[in-house]
Amino acid sequence: MSYDLIVIGSGAGGGTLAYALREMGKKVLIIERGDYLPREKENWDPRAVFINGRYNPGEKWLDHKGKEFEPGTHYYVGGNTKFFGAALLRLREQDFEEVHHYGGISPAWPLKYADFQPYYLAAEQLYSVHGKRGEDPTEPPEKTDYSFPPLSHEPRVQELFDLVKSRGLNPFPLPIGIRLKEDNREQSECIRCDTCDGFPCLVDAKSDAHTTCIREALQYPNVTLLRNAKVHRLLTNTKGTRVTKVEYERDGKTETVEGKIIVLSCGAINSAAVLLRSKSDKFPNGLANSSDLVGRHYMCHNNSAIVAISKKKNPTFFQKTFGVNNYYFGAPDSEFPLGHIQLLGKVKPEMLEGDAPPLTPGFGLKEMAEHAMGWWITSEDLPDPNNRVKVTDEGQIILDYTPNNLEAHKRLMDKLKKMLESCEKHFHIIPNKVYLSKKIPLAAVAHQVGTCRFGTDPKTSVLDTDCKAHDLENLYVVDGAFFPSISGVNPALTIIANALRVGEILKTRL
Repeated sequence: MSYDLIVIGSGAGGGTLAYALREMGKKVLIIERGDYLPREKENWDPRAVFINGRYNPGEKWLDHKGKEFEPGTHYYVGGNTKFFGAALLRLREQDFEEVHHYGGISPAWPLKYADFQPYYLAAEQLYSVHGKRGEDPTEPPEKTDYSFPPLSHEPRVQELFDLVKSRGLNPFPLPIGIRLKEDNREQSECIRCDTCDGFPCLVDAKSDAHTTCIREALQYPNVTLLRNAKVHRLLTNTKGTRVTKVEYERDGKTETVEGKIIVLSCGAINSAAVLLRSKSDKFPNGLANSSDLVGRHYMCHNNSAIVAISKKKNPTFFQKTFGVNNYYFGAPDSEFPLGHIQLLGKVKPEMLEGDAPPLTPGFGLKEMAEHAMGWWITSEDLPDPNNRVKVTDEGQIILDYTPNNLEAHKRLMDKLKKMLESCEKHFHIIPNKVYLSKKIPLAAVAHQVGTCRFGTDPKTSVLDTDCKAHDLENLYVVDGAFFPSISGVNPALTIIANALRVGEILKTRL
């Protein structure tokens, strides 16, 4: 079979792109390494998801020392969006410019916020993002309000929201992509459960790429989904100017399929790995890699999860409803950006097992979880060519990464603790005395970006501003790999918006 367009990967980038091109009548093939994620009770079981790794890929990658680890990535229709927390924020307008940090410089993008603005708006509408403009002091320009109202805060969270606001900060409704009708819960797909952030949604109410885009795209007879097919490499014509075939393994057999336009959307790590595995006599360093930048500049954020334990129980179910950006671009005692703060989903006892004091019994973990409020803080890590994806001769992925810009993250952690202590001291309502904090490890790759950066110069970038490889006529990369910098907010909405943008470009080309 030959297709007009082959999209490799069905997550935020690939799934959205396939949706954007579904009505053209062109033959589109989506190749997904995994299968449909099974709908089962274990979707909402924290032990199955977090402790037993029921939905983990079962593969091993190597760190820079050659030590094996299991990556926290997922191969299912919908990709990692099946498990994301659905916090869908735009990059700030200044994030597209050169920004100075404690650890160095975050480079300017070749395109600016205005180039992405209409696609951000379309992405928010498509992914049912609930929010409210005007409360985040750092939010970028937008004349149109969200199509869906902000999520309401449950009483304990509303109490905290009001306290934080009274301390002179600007908490804002966190933009969340779920299908919720709070004014008509009987017809609402979302039931505001306590197993959303980090869990697959058993009732299909999360706006993941599968339920939002792939299902709709497959209603069109010209769109085909090939599941359980792992792409190993791309093959070119003899001149090396075009990709002609995609080679994949399915049911233990190696097969190929032809396409006129090829789009890699495997996630920043696996897309780079496919290009590196596609080396040949003509491309000894891998495909699209004349710049030697494929796999380099890997970024994943400096992320930490913080659990604050209070004397007062926290009966909240759906907790992830507000964020704080007052320190995003700095603070009175910090000339450089610090980052973003948001609430985490409901803390479960199983989530505390590895970080609670040694020998804490099960009932102790349960008690701690019932009094816990979870937070997530994100600081920008900077593009470093030595932070990179490589592959062994056998094709195994090596993730060589050293964290940077850690001073900003340390300061942001201090700001969060002082914010909570201020609420305790002056209101005696949230006496947070105990903190369990954990720097998110190398294996957590949900925010992966940067391995095929886009730009105008083929010597300093892998892709052009259309996200087409400089070196080839028909190869595009449409996932987080194109980011020149990562900003300080979740990258998912920008990946989705960019997929819609590239979709418009490909409509013209097709």
